[in-house]
Amino acid sequence: MAMARRQGLMVLFAASLTAATMVWGVPVAADDAKINTLQELFARLGACWKSPVLPPDNPGMQITVLVTFKRNGEILGQPRITYESEYASDEDRLLYRTALAEALQRCTPMPFTDGLGNAVAGRPVRFRFDARRTKSTEKRSWQTTRTL
Repeated sequence: MAMARRQGLMVLFAASLTAATMVWGVPVAADDAKINTLQELFARLGACWKSPVLPPDNPGMQITVLVTFKRNGEILGQPRITYESEYASDEDRLLYRTALAEALQRCTPMPFTDGLGNAVAGRPVRFRFDARRTKSTEKRSWQTTRTL
């Protein structure tokens, strides 16, 4: 039952990403500067990410997506979610999947340089978005420093 629900959510995610592409057409990248390194690619996609609005008591979650790009920076095929926090509810998962689809929509096509475009074309790239809010205020003895 849980597997069928998860597959249904994956189909919904793919459908929402496809629908967003059809409605908005070809999106414009946030910045016209060419991306030349993987570090710049991760930074650009991170800048496009907007975490969903959640209640204050919600701990947030992690989501990881596998994306393959073409040389021109467009997404090849469908992005695939490879990890979601196990403690997240189905509603939270859907919110994060929608936020992920919107981030990819805002950022693509990526303005790759010829070198990076040739390097990443057809190769899967994994992006992890960590929007957890678990900041422990607990003091632990091994976290404190002492001078003797």
